[in-house]
Amino acid sequence: MSSVKALDMWYRTFRNTSIFSWIRIAGVGVAGIMLVMYMLTSSNAPGREGRGFLRKRTDSGEDGLMQATHMASQPDAPAELGEVAPLPIMLYIVAVFAIGGLVFAGWLAQWVLAKDEGDKKMQEVSDAIREGAAGFLSTQYTTIFKLAVVVLVAVYFLYSVRTPPRNLPGVQSSSLALCVAISFAVGCVLSGIAGYVGMWVAVRSNVRVASAATRSFQEAVAVGLRAGAFSGILVVAMVLLGIIALLFTVRVLVPVHLHKLPFLLVGYSFGASFVALFAQLGGGIYTKAADVGADMVGKVESDIPEDDPRNPAVIADLVGDNVGDCAGRGADLFESIAGEILAAMILGGGLSKNLPQDVQNGYVLFPLAIHAMDLVISGVGVMMTEVPKGAKANNIDPMEVLKSGYKISVALAAVGIVVLCRLLLYTPTHPSAWQNFAMCGLLGLGTAFLFILVTQYYTDFNYPPVKQIAQASITGHGTNVIAGMAVGMRATAAPAGIISIALLASYKLGRSAFEGVANAGLFGTAVATMGMLSTVAFVLAMDVFGPITDNAGGIVEMSEQPEHVRDITDILDAVGNTTKAITKGFSVGSASLACFLLFSAFLDEVEEISGVAVGAIDLANPEVFIGGFAGATLVFYFSGQCMTAVGSAAQEVVNNVRNQFRERPGIMDGSQKPDYTSCVSIVTQAALREMISPGLIAAFVPLSVGFAFRLISSTSDPLIGAKAIAGFLMFATVAGVLFAIFLNTAGGAWDNAKKYIEKGVHGGKGSAAHKAAVTGDTVGDPCKDTAGPALHVLIKLLSTITLVCTPLFVADAHLQA
Repeated sequence: MSSVKALDMWYRTFRNTSIFSWIRIAGVGVAGIMLVMYMLTSSNAPGREGRGFLRKRTDSGEDGLMQATHMASQPDAPAELGEVAPLPIMLYIVAVFAIGGLVFAGWLAQWVLAKDEGDKKMQEVSDAIREGAAGFLSTQYTTIFKLAVVVLVAVYFLYSVRTPPRNLPGVQSSSLALCVAISFAVGCVLSGIAGYVGMWVAVRSNVRVASAATRSFQEAVAVGLRAGAFSGILVVAMVLLGIIALLFTVRVLVPVHLHKLPFLLVGYSFGASFVALFAQLGGGIYTKAADVGADMVGKVESDIPEDDPRNPAVIADLVGDNVGDCAGRGADLFESIAGEILAAMILGGGLSKNLPQDVQNGYVLFPLAIHAMDLVISGVGVMMTEVPKGAKANNIDPMEVLKSGYKISVALAAVGIVVLCRLLLYTPTHPSAWQNFAMCGLLGLGTAFLFILVTQYYTDFNYPPVKQIAQASITGHGTNVIAGMAVGMRATAAPAGIISIALLASYKLGRSAFEGVANAGLFGTAVATMGMLSTVAFVLAMDVFGPITDNAGGIVEMSEQPEHVRDITDILDAVGNTTKAITKGFSVGSASLACFLLFSAFLDEVEEISGVAVGAIDLANPEVFIGGFAGATLVFYFSGQCMTAVGSAAQEVVNNVRNQFRERPGIMDGSQKPDYTSCVSIVTQAALREMISPGLIAAFVPLSVGFAFRLISSTSDPLIGAKAIAGFLMFATVAGVLFAIFLNTAGGAWDNAKKYIEKGVHGGKGSAAHKAAVTGDTVGDPCKDTAGPALHVLIKLLSTITLVCTPLFVADAHLQA
């Protein structure tokens, strides 16, 4: 009886929570979708053998080819023509490299955690950060996974009532649904684990970087980078192991050839994107609400330094660096890598059908092999990155030190790409094709390097753009904001040009490799994307280096260390701002190429379901244009919601800090201690509350647009819903990429302009120029750490969710006039 009472009390408590309300709303939505599906599939119009909008049309007058296709899709048809070959040995080799990556990541963690944690004051601050970060992420991921269960049920039902595609003859709908559902669940779980474990090591590394800074600049850089490398290596290894495990699992459920297996794993990237969106949203809202609140009251109103222990919001600010920049970015890049690998595998499998059987496997496994290589070359680059002995913090640029290691990884990647192209993409029937694809990969690698250079130019205070913002700060707050916005807007031109050239050149190179072969150009673009991501582990290491060194600076300030120690962490923190901006630019660039691939996959899926070629997407069609308008609008509305969430939560923090200063006047002279936990609690609750609405809007708006046009206008064109979504995706991708670049770059430039002035330029700390720069930094915080990173995930989520839910947008062909 006691257990029954306890369960009843738990239910009564849970029923009154906001989570229960959201689950109930989601349940009603799923039920509504199921009812609509049932109503649409229950019709029995003449001339159709498969009923409903999820079934392919099969008229009695179809030609022999369509009849044969229909017969092959019946449940009693054989799964494959011919014996299914065992999975190739290369898959096992990649698995060995991935396991080796996990071992190396474990060694990096052990090396970092073996370092000294500093004095008692440092440890007390670090313990508070750990407790706050762990508490927030545990609650956040519980909420995310409850929402994911609802989506999992909807995805399973959607696939269980649709006819399997023609390229998977004989596959039962139940088996297809189970494969997609399992891959979705695995993507959700691994994305969450990657973010959480990366954060776990980061919150234990910050105090060790702070302690290392008391001894030497060289040791602080080494500890910070290797702690970041743990996350980078871990994310790539887990993506590979997740895909490999799913290939083996799905092969048991559906015994098909290797080149068809990636079609069954589309849920993997969708699950990773779903978790990444909420993780990035929640973490971004948390970190910037605390940061803005702390800066507005601490720096502007009370004239106390950054990370001053007298500021009640400082612990919440330091916690936010970890849950936003470490856990959120880890989940972001996990889903980026997963989506791009699967898109490339699908394209490789489609292309390989036109090639001799003995070379088909190489085209499917090439993306996995590239990332196995990434584990090796990034590991070598990290281990060879070190500050020259005897160098001082004031006479060497840490960014150049990090770039020296990155250049080593790039050089090794260039050699590895050529070797892997020769080993896996060579075919006797087209002996020079591998050379074209090697050039595509090198083009992608060069694109990544150019992105890093462009982002550094616009966000590093050693270059003119940031100095221009600092100069504008002399004349006031308004001119600082204007200068920062101008820098962000100008910064979109170079990345857009680089992306366009890389996309077109790689497409042309791919087409020239196999003249007249379908998908060859798209596979060239896929190889370029893989080349761009071939050093992603090192890039993620540089990204996580930022929040770790930022936290280290806060720990140094709060534990009242000597000024020379703070000087070291300030330099590392400024570099960390640049590395974080670089990763965001890198993520946007790779996302734009990946969305192009996923867009092509979406059109192929529409054709597969309808049996009708989509053809060109005509923007003169009102439905297509309106769909595009809706896509661009979503980008701005979603960003506005993110900014509003930060502003609302920051207001609560500001009010709390002001009340503490008023009610505890002894805080300023050190006779009273601030209440750090109240700010942590406020920001935690606000972030969890505010992340739900933007996430659900991002998920449901594209489905609503496509389904609405399908119902309204499908009498004249059964594909109008899919075409409207195609316009939606095109406009949303272009607007999202450009707006994300603007937000990321402007925010990073504002932040480093402030740090440039803090070095003593234009009056230094406390001057009028510094106060203006703090205002610009405050405006830029939600741009670069909330809305901008969330847009990276949004544009990829739109592509994956529409790909998974394509059957919703295609009407029955018999409706066509």
